[in-house]
Amino acid sequence: MGRLPVIAPLLLAGIALVCCEERPKPAPSLRRADAVSASPSAAVPVPAVSTKPSTPRPRRTICKGKPVDRDFPTQALGHGEAPGHESMGTQIRTGHGKWVWVNLWAAWCGPCKEELPLLLSWKQKWEATADFVFVSLDDDQRQFLRFLQQQPREGLRTSFWLPEGKTRAAWLADLGVESSPELPIQILVNPKGKVHCIVHGAVEPEDIPAIDAIIGKK
Repeated sequence: MGRLPVIAPLLLAGIALVCCEERPKPAPSLRRADAVSASPSAAVPVPAVSTKPSTPRPRRTICKGKPVDRDFPTQALGHGEAPGHESMGTQIRTGHGKWVWVNLWAAWCGPCKEELPLLLSWKQKWEATADFVFVSLDDDQRQFLRFLQQQPREGLRTSFWLPEGKTRAAWLADLGVESSPELPIQILVNPKGKVHCIVHGAVEPEDIPAIDAIIGKK
C-alpha cells in the first residue's frame, strides 16, 4: 500500500503524455505554406505524369461591335525623327478618304516593341487604303529619340510624341482613354475622320482577316 502514492502520479503523467501526442497539430499558416512550397530544398520529388494540353484562349475579333463614332482629337502633338528624316509636323492627318491606324506605344514598353515589325509590315500591306501613324507616350524625350535613332532603316524612325501633361490628358480624354493607359493601344479612324474602334493590347497575325475586312477595300 505504501507504493500506490508513487505509482499513481506516474500513471497520470503517462496518460497526459499520450493525450498530448495524439492531439492534432495545427495547420501551417498560408505564409509558411507558401514559403515551404517556394523553397527548392523542401520540394518533394513528384513522378512525371502526362497532362492534357491547356485550353486555347478564345480568339478575339478586332473592332467587333458598334463603331465608337467620335471625333478624333485635334490637339497639336510633339514629334521625333531619326537623322535623315523630314519633320512630321504636329497634326495627325485624318478625314482625307483613307483609314488611319494610330498606334500608342513607348520605348519602355516590351509588347509595343515586339509588335512593331508586324505593324510596319501592315503599313506596306495596306498602304493603298490606310495610313499607319505612331504616337509615343514616353515621358523621357532622350529615351524616345534614342529609340528612333537606333532603329534599322526599315524600322520605326519617325513618331509623334505625347509626354505626360495637360495635352496628353486632354487628348486621351477626347478618345475616352484613361490618362495612364496600359500600352500598346490601337486606334482605328475611318476615312471621314471618326474613331471607328479602339483596341487595347498588341495585335497578332491572326487579326489580319478581321482588319482586312475593315480597311482592305477602297
